Amino acid sequence: GLGIPAEPLFRSGAAPERIPDTLPPPGPFRPVGRLPHDVHADPSGAGHRIGRPPNRKKPITVGKDKLRRFRENLTFPCFIQPAFEEAFGRDHPLKGHWHRDFFRNDRPIVLELGCGKGEYTVALAERDPQRNFIGIDIKGARMWRGAKTVTERGMTNAGFLRTRIEFIESFFAPGEVAEIWITFPDPQLKTRRAKKRLTSPLFLGRYARLLAPDGLIRLKTDSQHLYAYTREVIRHFSLPCHAACDDIYGSGFADEVLSVKTAYERQFLERGLPITYTSFSLGGRTDFPPFDWEGDLAEEKDGEAARRQ
Repeated sequence: GLGIPAEPLFRSGAAPERIPDTLPPPGPFRPVGRLPHDVHADPSGAGHRIGRPPNRKKPITVGKDKLRRFRENLTFPCFIQPAFEEAFGRDHPLKGHWHRDFFRNDRPIVLELGCGKGEYTVALAERDPQRNFIGIDIKGARMWRGAKTVTERGMTNAGFLRTRIEFIESFFAPGEVAEIWITFPDPQLKTRRAKKRLTSPLFLGRYARLLAPDGLIRLKTDSQHLYAYTREVIRHFSLPCHAACDDIYGSGFADEVLSVKTAYERQFLERGLPITYTSFSLGGRTDFPPFDWEGDLAEEKDGEAARRQ
């Protein structure tokens, strides 16, 4: 198997009408919790109920292909989709037990935050069978691609966790994670949303509570603003910086791993945007007070006007 316990403790949702012969049958239905826009699985497996999110006059519709992917995700042993109440303000049963209950080995665990279709999670797992990889995102329809690839290829060192990154501490115990990849996240260019950047002090504090000592954080982004902001965060807190490059392809810095391209990255490269890379660690620091950065005072960031043309 791909490391999921036989007991249906961490699975939720209904089985689709047809389950591939190579996969074990899913456990009984459990509410999947809050999905984007209050989309909930229908226990009959026939469809979904669409709720009305706050501040919206009309319900959100979901395409049939997305519904199919949502249902198929629930059949993948490598795919974890906890109910909202299993993660909000409490520890999930897998916290501290990923090695024992999911991967069934003691190899280092690497996370990809905002994994999208899981290109990096799959590629890293294929290149390094001596480590375990978990892609994390809230977009289940996108994650379907990575989870399906892992299942079809019979990979045992890769998994996917569908949850909000803000809930990450509910899933991983101190020191349980060896490394974090952040691949093409939303740069959150508006100053009032700076704290939502995945390299902000708020998130570094979260990472500090689950990373092993000297665990690496790797950021790959097309956003020059996020790259500069991350460099300032590193400088402000005097963190160890292991690598920083503002154009990994133009400079020849990209190695085999950095040359793995996500769907977003291919779009950015087609538009001639340089890809940046930063690698740093927290140096044993656990406290990261918020601070203001003068770079956020710029009226235009990342050439927004040119990008809109």
